[in-house]
Amino acid sequence: MGGILDKKPASTKHRRLRAKLIFNPGAGATGESPVQLMDVIRTMQAWKLVPEAYLVEPDSDLPGMVKNALQDGIRMFVVCGGDGTVDSVAGALVGTGATLGIIPTGTQNNVALSLDIPTDIPGAIALLREGQRLKVDIGLVAGGETEQPFLEICTVGLWSALYPMADDIQHGNLRRVGDFLATLLASPPSEIHLRLDGEQKIHAECHGVVVTNMPYIGPNFQAGTSASMKDGLLDVLLFAELSKLDLLGDAVQVAISSLEDSRILHYQARKIEINSNPAMPVMVDGVSFREGPLRIRVRRHHLAVMAGRLAS
Repeated sequence: MGGILDKKPASTKHRRLRAKLIFNPGAGATGESPVQLMDVIRTMQAWKLVPEAYLVEPDSDLPGMVKNALQDGIRMFVVCGGDGTVDSVAGALVGTGATLGIIPTGTQNNVALSLDIPTDIPGAIALLREGQRLKVDIGLVAGGETEQPFLEICTVGLWSALYPMADDIQHGNLRRVGDFLATLLASPPSEIHLRLDGEQKIHAECHGVVVTNMPYIGPNFQAGTSASMKDGLLDVLLFAELSKLDLLGDAVQVAISSLEDSRILHYQARKIEINSNPAMPVMVDGVSFREGPLRIRVRRHHLAVMAGRLAS
């Protein structure tokens, strides 16, 4: 990435290009947003990108905004924010042919890490022009009549139950610590039943299962290789013998990193059916989804993104 980071805008190389800039003021450090937004706009303009800024608010309709921008002829969407905002915009862009660009300013930035996108603003913006346009896979989870695409992850079980409180705590709401601990202590294991590609059946009693599309999950745990997002397969991690505390600590990283660690069962599949008894909470890219039987499949190469060279 050093070559791109060292480059200055080539004013004569590129034509002007309209871009929808989706800026989340809540993703950066407190008080930095106005300065950060101006830096982003100036740097994009230097690369002959013409940003049309959209500020994300708690009640923003991101799918509606994307739909209107597409109808207006915009084909480049640049998210300046964290993984949550990236995931929401990515879901709205699935199958449209438009390109997603990312300026990572969140806490984890797993998508940017998976795509070899630098975390500094100049480097990330340079990549919008000098990087590679890569088509990545998207997961699609269905429950009943409801369907939801996901770029990163679908979780069933303990992580899903704890995520809303953990996210609040991470953003400074320490009053949620009590709720977090109460939920942790009260969450029982379930009987998990998996069916992979219509054939292989797996049964286990555990605290959860995770289906991933990207190499990095959680606090930058590496669950796969750079090929994970474009190989036409989803990674399935079944936490068979990890305690509740193990699931929250370094044991997850150690177990995931070891292909022979029996505490995590690792599979790959194009189609996955999940059922749990009793039913467990479900999250799809950090958003609550209905409980009950799930059908998950991969949609290969359905999203175009600007990525670094190491993501190829």
